[in-house]
Amino acid sequence: MVFISPTSIAQEAPPRPPKETLPTMYDLPSENPEKPGLPDEFHALQSQLLSRTLQLPNYSPENCFAALDLNLYYTVKHPLWYKRPDWFLAINVPRLYEGTELRRNYVIWQEEHNPYVIVELLSPGTSREDLGRFYREEEKELEEAQLASEKPGKLEVYEKYLRVPHYFVYSRYTQQLRYFKLEGGLYREQTFQSEKPKIWLEDLEIGLGIWEGVFEGIPNFWLRWCDAEGNWLLTDTEQAQLKLRQAARNLLATGMGTSQIAEILGISVEEVEESAYP
Repeated sequence: MVFISPTSIAQEAPPRPPKETLPTMYDLPSENPEKPGLPDEFHALQSQLLSRTLQLPNYSPENCFAALDLNLYYTVKHPLWYKRPDWFLAINVPRLYEGTELRRNYVIWQEEHNPYVIVELLSPGTSREDLGRFYREEEKELEEAQLASEKPGKLEVYEKYLRVPHYFVYSRYTQQLRYFKLEGGLYREQTFQSEKPKIWLEDLEIGLGIWEGVFEGIPNFWLRWCDAEGNWLLTDTEQAQLKLRQAARNLLATGMGTSQIAEILGISVEEVEESAYP
């Protein structure tokens, strides 16, 4: 009888999961310059905060249009050319297109009102276009060949084509806010106190600054509108919460119990107790 020894077969290691082998969130680009869109979650949240705290004393909400990540068609010479600001404000235009419809884009030759304020949020892939000749101090002018072969960058469009009075650029990575004001047809960077980075826009009677706080559950350094005294303007949600706290405080002053107040206002007992302290 012949005994045959089993052949030794090497055991292959099980395949590693995709989480370990494929590029991570940090490896992959968060934007594609050829296909403009929101590069990250911060852009959406920051733009929402700007819109929700915008309160212009001399303009009703129905007479203003604020938008985020919307195509802005800016020249009749090249009707297909557009830029996509992270956030912009146009005044003296109806909130709805022709008073009836949500906008799909913003077409200058139809609206007849250029944006009045534009905010760009810097990301690694957009810094050069957003800042143009201000991208680096040593780069005072772009090469003529580049200007001749490419469409104009955002800064050039906002400055020369649209003549936007107020242009802001903010980096969440460095918490640096830069303000360019149109003077004599050209943008000139404005200086302000770095300790209190709040900029007052006299023509709109509103200020813009960097606020350290929590928005939609996310702590960060955010751009936010303020009043002439530097008080941060509240979102609609914050205004409603403030009214509830004031109502709870008024009811507490009458001697009503916290449980009854909580039931009437639809808030927790803890919130009622907190409202006792302004």
